[in-house]
Amino acid sequence: MSIPEAPSETIKRCCAAAYDHDAVRILVGDTLHPGGARLTERMGQLLSLTPASRVLDVASGRGDGTLVLAARFGCEVVGLDFGRRNVETATNAARERGLADKVTFYCGDAEKLPFADGAFDAVLCECALCTFPDKPMAVAEFARVLKPGGRVGISDLTRSGPLPRELEGLAAWIACVADARPLDEYRALLAGAGLAVGVTELHDGALVDFVDAIWMRLFTTEIMVGLKKIDLTGPDLAAAKDIVRHALAAAKSGVLGYAIVTAAK
Repeated sequence: MSIPEAPSETIKRCCAAAYDHDAVRILVGDTLHPGGARLTERMGQLLSLTPASRVLDVASGRGDGTLVLAARFGCEVVGLDFGRRNVETATNAARERGLADKVTFYCGDAEKLPFADGAFDAVLCECALCTFPDKPMAVAEFARVLKPGGRVGISDLTRSGPLPRELEGLAAWIACVADARPLDEYRALLAGAGLAVGVTELHDGALVDFVDAIWMRLFTTEIMVGLKKIDLTGPDLAAAKDIVRHALAAAKSGVLGYAIVTAAK
């Protein structure tokens, strides 16, 4: 199934189902994006977050980054994710960490944000914009819910050349690879939504480290499954290894990178 033929709602459902699956934690670990908490904190610094800030975390997953922001900056954070199970998991995690008074999670669509105009001081989206079928619509929604003077921050995979065909299918899209865009295109998306592009930071090394760690986890998981130490139903490990192998090669060659881009309203 090629990406151009995949209906947008199918892509959204597939992404949500994949990241809802327990296997993601086994294969990826406790963080779902390069740089983990370190780059989430860096994003918060670039967005000038304070305890008075009201922040929207789009595609918040199981709430890891959302909770980092609330704990580190003392701000109010609203997390939004398409996966209902992710929202439930994140809500429980906030309660367990004593952050339920600062953090709220909702199930919703990044391309149709269920919030009023100008509701937030900052909006961030970590390693997820490249999976959204309608990126201009999503970024326009970021701008709409942002207060005048507020800031948007995105971190995402970047592409500087053609990808191998092994990274062009729906599974690679879900893995945040197939629709990675050139860095200038992310800047153009933000500018097209009426935002003034600010800081750009390259973190390509974080991507190499992230994919390399997944590669090692895949081999360990394959051994554990073979020994019947764990029961991993659902994911195709052979297909996952093929995608990760090509993604790692692309990251090491510089075809794939990772960057933070900020903009202001």
